Amino acid sequence: MATTAALQYFREDELRVVNEAVAVSEDMTSNAYKMSFAEWRRRRYDIKTLAGLSPEEIVQGPFAQIIRYVGRKAETSLGSSKYDFYKICLQDHSILSTLNEFPELRLFPFAVYIVTHELIHVIRFTKFLQAFDASPQEKMDEEARVHEKTIAILKPARMAGMEAVFEFYRAWQEPLDRVKSA
Repeated sequence: MATTAALQYFREDELRVVNEAVAVSEDMTSNAYKMSFAEWRRRRYDIKTLAGLSPEEIVQGPFAQIIRYVGRKAETSLGSSKYDFYKICLQDHSILSTLNEFPELRLFPFAVYIVTHELIHVIRFTKFLQAFDASPQEKMDEEARVHEKTIAILKPARMAGMEAVFEFYRAWQEPLDRVKSA
């Protein structure tokens, strides 16, 4: 959990860019998984930026985190009516800090990558392809799988600025590759 006093929030113009990135990410991800609109809407998730997060949903370091909540329809009290609800918590401060540190990165393609990556996690959780509660090693393995799938979805789009994002993540992936081959 981070203190909110020193955090940097997206400005209004940046929020517009992030909203556009979310729309592109949802479209590209649902297309990649060949999901109809109805199938996509069955995925119970929401995406919030820092302004919409509670203090316990704010972390230092990651660009986003997914929190799983248990939901229930208001008109029922049966245990069978429970469902998983995933909240993708974008960490404005971490994203903005990285954009300042790496001037070759641009907000739109970086946000598209981050959101697409998190949406793939949500799909994998909801399709039971990956357990939400996993061991640290399983989580690292899953991160590598999702990273590869994210690139596979985004590379054909040839989006301006995306190559710099891929290059940024290549540096992140190299230590994982060394651990896997050891």
